[in-house]
Amino acid sequence: MTDTIRISMHSQRYDTLKIHMKQLPMRCDTVHPCYDAVRSDFDSIQQCDSMRFDFIGPDPYMRHSGCPNAGLYPRQDSPSQPRPSPTGSLANSPPGTCSPAFRPLQHPSPRPPPDPPKVTHEQFKAALQMVVDKGDPRSYLENFVKIGEGSTGVVCIAREKHSGRLVAVKMMDLRRQQRRELLFNEVVIMRDYQHRNVVEMFKSALVEEELWVIMEYLQGGALTNIVSETRLSEEQIATVCEAVLQALAYLHSQGVIHRDIKSDSILLSLDGRIKLSDFGFCAQISKDIPRRKSLVGTPYWMAPEVISKSPYGTEVDVWSLGIMLVEMVDGEPPYFSETPVAAMKRLRDEPAPTVRNVHQVSPVLKDFLKRMLTRDPLERASATDLLEHPFLLQASSPQCLVPLVEQYRKRMSRC
Repeated sequence: MTDTIRISMHSQRYDTLKIHMKQLPMRCDTVHPCYDAVRSDFDSIQQCDSMRFDFIGPDPYMRHSGCPNAGLYPRQDSPSQPRPSPTGSLANSPPGTCSPAFRPLQHPSPRPPPDPPKVTHEQFKAALQMVVDKGDPRSYLENFVKIGEGSTGVVCIAREKHSGRLVAVKMMDLRRQQRRELLFNEVVIMRDYQHRNVVEMFKSALVEEELWVIMEYLQGGALTNIVSETRLSEEQIATVCEAVLQALAYLHSQGVIHRDIKSDSILLSLDGRIKLSDFGFCAQISKDIPRRKSLVGTPYWMAPEVISKSPYGTEVDVWSLGIMLVEMVDGEPPYFSETPVAAMKRLRDEPAPTVRNVHQVSPVLKDFLKRMLTRDPLERASATDLLEHPFLLQASSPQCLVPLVEQYRKRMSRC
């Protein structure tokens, strides 16, 4: 029997990958959703879903006191419950013992509790309704045009009737999600963690069977569109990295791990401003739960400790940013010509990758990259540390990225 763990594939460059892992017996896979706005509602619907909850809350591989059954399950890395010894005969019994037929009645070991009832579709919608805004966005939005499609849904642009402002609308069908609990992240992160380098969310709503997230429309598109066609200067690379590190330093200070940093998750405005997006795979850490273990992310950008299923923290985002820096230099991440599984094995087992043409980058950039692509998470620099690195002295204003955006838009206009 296997568990299927979904790996994020937001860009059309990638195919969806499912990694099958051996199912461990008696694992606590029913974790209470830890978001205050929905906790009371889940209390009224038997509290736990049979799916692993891996959004803003505890790691599914760890105990969690918020789950009413959590204390009844051994941890994943704990030994199995001892199996009762076979019943012996009198001849084989140790001296001083009596025949099994005359032994006092022994109570059998308690059976593990049955799985809690699954949350139904309607119950899940009711919980999600507690998080989103009231009202139907179709009453104030018009002229919907589809501009993209990802692993969780489609993205459209629309116009606000009262202001004429263009907005992006991410529409996610609740019934088509492999892990529907991650939809909470799409709302919670952008709503509760606001920063100048994080995409701004305006509204969220349930529209029939879809979750709609209405956010600012960044017409410059994803960084992927630029790095796959153009080589960036070190000034431009430093400018991008500084903006992303500012966003990460803020999120990490709040105990949030993004877990899917890559060029697809970085959006640009027409005036070159950089914003972090795609928060569906975020996780929360805290004093009570300081590490995570879930295998989540996009293979080529995954940190070695994630692939190894070792406990990890915010350091994984720094590794992924290092891989993204390689993207900006080489046009693609390391091992991109290999299958995702082969790339993951190399990331897990081999020395840290670097840019292909090492001699074409400056010593300060190489040192900056080395600080991020350090295999030992304890030796890896934090986002806050990296903001003080000399390489970022080359960072300029967002205006230096405008030519890249304009080149991309020109290419698109010819299509």
